[in-house]
Amino acid sequence: MNENIILMMSIIIPVIGLIFACYLSYKIIKQDEGNKDVQFIGNAIKEGAMAFISKEYRVLSVVVLLVSTIIALVLDLDLLNKIDSSTESSAVTPIAISYVIGAVGSAIAGFVGMSIAVRANYRTTVQAMKGLNPALRIAFNSGAVMGISVVSIGLLGITLIHLLFDNPSAAAGFGFGASTIALFARVGGGIYTKAADVGADLVGKLEAGIPEDDPRNPATIADNVGDNVGDVAGMGADLFESYVGSIIATMTLVSAVTFTISDQSATLLPFFIASVGIISSIIGTFLVRTKDGASMGSLLWSLRTGIFSAGLIVLASTLVMSITDVFPMEVFLIILTGLIAGVIIGTASEITTSYEYKYTRNLAEQAKTGAATIIIGGLGLGMISTIIPTIVIIISMFIAHMLGGYYGIALAAVGMLSTLGITLATDAYGPVADNAGGIAEQAKLNPEVRERTDALDSLGNTTAATGKGFAIGSAVLTAGALLFSYALIADIKAINLLEIKVLIGLIIGALMPFIFSALTMQAVGSAAIDMVNEVRRQFREIEGLLEGKAVADYARAVEISTDGSLKAMILPGLLAIIVPIATGFIIGKEALGAMLAGAIASGFLLAIMMANSGGAWDNAKKYIESGKLGGKGSDAHSAAVVGDTVGDPFKDTSGPALNILIKLMTIISVVFAPLFL
Repeated sequence: MNENIILMMSIIIPVIGLIFACYLSYKIIKQDEGNKDVQFIGNAIKEGAMAFISKEYRVLSVVVLLVSTIIALVLDLDLLNKIDSSTESSAVTPIAISYVIGAVGSAIAGFVGMSIAVRANYRTTVQAMKGLNPALRIAFNSGAVMGISVVSIGLLGITLIHLLFDNPSAAAGFGFGASTIALFARVGGGIYTKAADVGADLVGKLEAGIPEDDPRNPATIADNVGDNVGDVAGMGADLFESYVGSIIATMTLVSAVTFTISDQSATLLPFFIASVGIISSIIGTFLVRTKDGASMGSLLWSLRTGIFSAGLIVLASTLVMSITDVFPMEVFLIILTGLIAGVIIGTASEITTSYEYKYTRNLAEQAKTGAATIIIGGLGLGMISTIIPTIVIIISMFIAHMLGGYYGIALAAVGMLSTLGITLATDAYGPVADNAGGIAEQAKLNPEVRERTDALDSLGNTTAATGKGFAIGSAVLTAGALLFSYALIADIKAINLLEIKVLIGLIIGALMPFIFSALTMQAVGSAAIDMVNEVRRQFREIEGLLEGKAVADYARAVEISTDGSLKAMILPGLLAIIVPIATGFIIGKEALGAMLAGAIASGFLLAIMMANSGGAWDNAKKYIESGKLGGKGSDAHSAAVVGDTVGDPFKDTSGPALNILIKLMTIISVVFAPLFL
């Protein structure tokens, strides 16, 4: 394998990807913007989203500055060791610089996705006036801009870090920076969107009895803004971190590979897989089509066609390289294992959450007896839905380890994420479709327009659940590989659970996802209370608002969500950074290894349960709203709205952030491992 060719591919192909993303953006922006009402609502959402993200990034710039300074002093300049030994022998390393580059890359990835989403949402509304396929193309293309940009920026960034420093510690620093931004962006955006959503639903739907996204509801614009800052910008930063994390894990485990391959080739192998994945994803985007009146199953297959085609191209390319002895055959088998695992986990999430299947329909039936029974049913469904993903992860880890050792596990994660460009596109398009429906409602367009956007939105809920399952599955493989990297760097041969310090570390690790989820859930609850009180105040004090004779104060609702989310994201984010370092220093390196293992196990199961419970509650509500079980306004619908309200922070705040939590804690441990020796 010619290393120079792979490095050139790893630069040229991401640039092609970014050019393609610019082309798609141009196509979207050239579309009709609609009438004045549609443009007014679209611009209000765009301004609110931009105001939030500018405030969020100002806060995060302070966090990045503080952390990079600590890294520079403690790791790059090795200040602690110099003070202890009174020597000047330590060489300067580039971890702090790489950390900042990773943070900037993650921030850009999120910003790019959100910027195009807030421009595509009202254009999707306009296209929905013409038909289902034109609306799908605009919404999906906006998701493709996000997906292709994330993988292109990620591969280009990690390639440049490798060329500049050729240092595994620098690569880990890049991943640490990406994880830092991802966690805060996911948590901050998740709290924002769910506080607005819960507030809008509780007062608007249940108390005032007005439709979802009704312009009389003051929280409507804040809810639409939240879809973009949480489900687009936060998700983009999240999966950027997953993507580069899998590549970094393979780079740090080169010495642990068991099949025959040179160290340099093993280091660059994930770069090749990622490069082929970008091209495959671009090809896959052209294959997503549908027709008017398409069923949910047909819509799902229109997206699956693109995803499966991209996966087959990656597999075919890897197989050719293996048959021609460029790679060992184990490489093809490991990539195949990762891709199959991703498809099975995603399909399992889809079956659990889509109302095309019996599980969500049965859950909707439980709404007939009240909110309590649908909540109980949703929790039980989420818990039992962890079985298939767990079995798949166990089998895929075993096969990957058998074929390639610890390196093989990391490479399986690369394989699973190789088609992230199009997988993320099918996820990111959902919030755009959701916004498009809200804009259609607020602009009082023909009900047929809302029916089309609702069809796309329901599909988006399913693909979002699929994407979340996919993300947490890849997170477990990546975090597991990084755990092995930590063990190698910290010179840990085995972790003995019979040692009390190790057992303490394991319990702390298992506790972390629960504390983290509690903090984020409580933050949503607190901000939602403020939003509920504000919506009630406006209904009470703004004369003529409920009659549609006055305009709501949307800006105040946006401000409440912004302030509440930015304050609440700091504590859980800092906790994820501080606890692993404190464990390593105070209890010991073996205890830290056990802590990471505990966090990976409990975080994985809790994230799957939350994502699938939330997705099932949401689609049970939409199933009833489609006219089943009494339809909108029925007692079953009211109960389903309560279930969906509980599920919102499950699936869009706490659950998705857990996969970043476990990867952030493992990458921090890899970066700071030299200090625990």
